[in-house]
Amino acid sequence: MAFSFRQLKYFVATAETGQVSQAAIQLCITQSAVTAAIRQLEEMLVVRLFVRHPHGMVLTDCGRRFLGQAYGILANVEEAMLLRKRESDFAGCLTVAATYTVMGYFLPAHLRRLAALYPQLAIRLHELPRAEIEAGLLQQDFDVAVLLSSNVDNPALQLEPIISSPRRLWLPAQHPLLSHPAPSLQDVAREPYIMLTVDEAEQTALRYWGQAGLQPQVRLRTSSVEAVRSMVANGSGVSILSDMVYRPWSLEGRRIETVNLHQQVPPMTLGLAWKAQAEISPAIALFRDYFRQQFLTPFSSHRNSAAR
Repeated sequence: MAFSFRQLKYFVATAETGQVSQAAIQLCITQSAVTAAIRQLEEMLVVRLFVRHPHGMVLTDCGRRFLGQAYGILANVEEAMLLRKRESDFAGCLTVAATYTVMGYFLPAHLRRLAALYPQLAIRLHELPRAEIEAGLLQQDFDVAVLLSSNVDNPALQLEPIISSPRRLWLPAQHPLLSHPAPSLQDVAREPYIMLTVDEAEQTALRYWGQAGLQPQVRLRTSSVEAVRSMVANGSGVSILSDMVYRPWSLEGRRIETVNLHQQVPPMTLGLAWKAQAEISPAIALFRDYFRQQFLTPFSSHRNSAAR
């Protein structure tokens, strides 16, 4: 009995996130569907792919080897599905600006797909802070931007949201708050806090902390997501960050867990921006329509990656 493309996708998502719950969120399906797919894979392969722990799923040696094979199979299927579209004769040039988080955690996989779909579309990339991107769009130095649209409040720009990535509490393995069904910001305020500053993350965080009438006990401010990951994984503090930048392991190989918060913390919204009232060139329309097809249609199949 052969395994399915769907089962491979569910397996890869679980391996990457380290949690069935996170994989289900990423895939927009139920946890039971992910669990069933993994169980079916293990039964067909007659091996254990994961070791189940109370707070996550850890790949076995067989699971790690199978993950490499799964990546190859999924890549080949994706390439095969693009064969028909590769014949597009569209030719043009597009100047795209993106912020640090977008460039690091979302855009690369989509650039690869766009290059496969439209080999004659030349994309020039610029990584800049939001304020410089906004100025560049208005001066038409850039055609379009991919940025954290939840940070943009400029009526001279046209915005089109792409994805909304929930923010959750990051904790080290064995942390007492992992046993809490839904910690509150008041619970988090008692812990040393690692504050990410890149892409206005600190300003965003302090807004929702302030609305709750609380302040985090900031132990470290850093522009590095990897520094936050390592500090949390090593037990130096906790943090609240989006699923898009979450990875279950630090560079030292230590585990990072996530839990939902009791309060409603605003998600991180990522989207496209271009100059309002400006003429939409064919290249901009193609770029915009690609993301609409990927994320805004009922049949879209995507991961928040990249791209989390």
